[in-house]
Amino acid sequence: MTTGKVLYIIVCAAGAAADVGRLVTLAQAEGWVVQIVATPSALDFIDVPALEKQTGRPIRSRYRKPDEPKPSRPDAIIVAPATYNTINKFALGIADTYALGLLAEAPGLGIPVVVLPFVQTALATRVPFLRAVGELRDEGVRVLIGPGEIEPRDSGDYPWSRTLEVLAELSS
Repeated sequence: MTTGKVLYIIVCAAGAAADVGRLVTLAQAEGWVVQIVATPSALDFIDVPALEKQTGRPIRSRYRKPDEPKPSRPDAIIVAPATYNTINKFALGIADTYALGLLAEAPGLGIPVVVLPFVQTALATRVPFLRAVGELRDEGVRVLIGPGEIEPRDSGDYPWSRTLEVLAELSS
């Protein structure tokens, strides 16, 4: 049985994924019970054993089998780093991976979602991406990119703590 608020951190295959343990540490310091969900491609970007040790939970990247226990429902979801592909699929409601399946249903369940993109400027200025960001925001998803948020990035210091600040804003 889980005690405490459950935060799912959905990790995509992007350069910043290797440092997602920093976000786990910050979230745990705020009292969150963290469950890492990785896209299949992200598994090659993260240190699975280290993150499992840090969270005390197995990393999930696929749907459970019928005989496996049902996981705890998240109280909130952070997608970081979020790739161009995942953001576009999320907006379209595509659920072709476990991570996207969770995201597809989250707005309908009232689960707060914060998305921290890791997208280069050339992709972040494309019409499909801008449309996806707008559609997600219309559904109440906080996408942290653009004016008043972070600039498009595919390198540099990644603002992990900003996601938790926004979750706190959503809860107040």
